[in-house]
Amino acid sequence: MTDPLHPELLALAREAARRAGELLRDGRPADLAVAATKSSPIDVVTEMDIAAEKLITGLISEHRPDDGFLGEEGAASPGSTGIRWVIDPLDGTVNYLYGLPTWAVSIAAEQDGETVVGVVEIPMRGESYHAVRGRGARATGAWEGERELSCRAPAPLDQALVSTGFNYVTEVRTHQAEVARRIVPLLRDIRRSGSAAVDLADVAAGRLDGYYERGLHPWDLAAGDLIAREAGALTGGRPGERPSRDLAIAATPAVFEPLQRLLEDFGAWHD
Repeated sequence: MTDPLHPELLALAREAARRAGELLRDGRPADLAVAATKSSPIDVVTEMDIAAEKLITGLISEHRPDDGFLGEEGAASPGSTGIRWVIDPLDGTVNYLYGLPTWAVSIAAEQDGETVVGVVEIPMRGESYHAVRGRGARATGAWEGERELSCRAPAPLDQALVSTGFNYVTEVRTHQAEVARRIVPLLRDIRRSGSAAVDLADVAAGRLDGYYERGLHPWDLAAGDLIAREAGALTGGRPGERPSRDLAIAATPAVFEPLQRLLEDFGAWHD
């Protein structure tokens, strides 16, 4: 049975994601500047990243002042309620900086260390994805009403459309490119959107058969991982492990194991 607290957390996450998405979409300045750098000069954090995280944490704190936070732009507090919010205020920062539409707001709520609520807001698509653990995944968008999500029907790996991502540290992404070079002939094709949250939502929506990436942080995948699982996808990392910085995979049940096996054979997790 779902904890009666979960609908409250979902409603708060959806409202925070909606407001942050509107801020980012409508408030993007024409002369958007780089406020700081992350792991390399290519990986930028914008003024809007920081503003969106402040909006999200401020709204949640108004309603639940004793909860904890883990946010990409620095929000970090343990809290005292057993609830921690894991926030990526702008997943796909480089896309956003360049005016590309593939970016998202990602908000997850953990209860005693387990993700119980996830929301991925994709403002430039007009789409919002959400899930509660054990209750399935749903989305709203250009279609009428709220749609229950289900991952794609079974297909063999050689007919699978799979997405991935590349790190902004040159040495890491050089290795990732080599893994992609080896794996792409074994798939239908490969994609790279620039947003882990969007890719995970697309697995849930049946737009992709699978997704993998190395180097993700908890805020990159917490919400999207839950949404994909609640839509029937399998998620994990290296064999027998949960998704981690070493490797994160989400795929249909038919694609997950062969994709995971190939990634292990090709050393997708290696430094």
